[in-house]
Amino acid sequence: MSAPSANPSPERTVAPERFVTPAAWADAQLPHLDTLLLEQAHLEKKAAAFAVSFLFRLPLHGALHRQLSKLGREELMHFERTIKLLDQRGIAFAPLHSSNYAAELKKAARRDLEGRLADELLIASIIEHRSHERMSLMTVATRAKEPEVSAFYADLCPSEERHEQLYLDLANLVVDAEAVRIRHAELFEHERRVLHELPFNNRLHSGLPTI
Repeated sequence: MSAPSANPSPERTVAPERFVTPAAWADAQLPHLDTLLLEQAHLEKKAAAFAVSFLFRLPLHGALHRQLSKLGREELMHFERTIKLLDQRGIAFAPLHSSNYAAELKKAARRDLEGRLADELLIASIIEHRSHERMSLMTVATRAKEPEVSAFYADLCPSEERHEQLYLDLANLVVDAEAVRIRHAELFEHERRVLHELPFNNRLHSGLPTI
């Protein structure tokens, strides 16, 4: 792992072209909204654990570690907010099988220590990007008939956008900016294939509906 400088200032990485989810995906999710919200609770809890795990794996850097700690707390607050919304809708917090989206993304991670850490950070950034995109779509799709749910998704979106950039910044602590740029593009292309292969179901990171 390359050692960070005394005062590292990670370069902002310009995101490459990527898969774009059509609005029809969100429209097709409307009959499954309660399950989608149940999954959201599970996703927020997993995201909090994932953020905390990086505190023990990344080079020491006070400012970015504070941001990572804040990210973990924010994910837990989102988890609690989602649980509250589930309670209001009479939905029990129960086990739910995964879409396998994250697991399929992680199959592309390299096996050497430095490469795997950088890839896991970039994959986390990609997941945050996709979550932001799809929550934005759900904000619009639910606005007319489910305004409370629409407001819920709208409130989460800015956090997802910040988290995406933070994971990119953290990847720049592990490898140089050009390596991040190249690998980021490769992993986005891998994500494109994953989303085309996954079936459509009532999950935030599912494949696309048949149109």
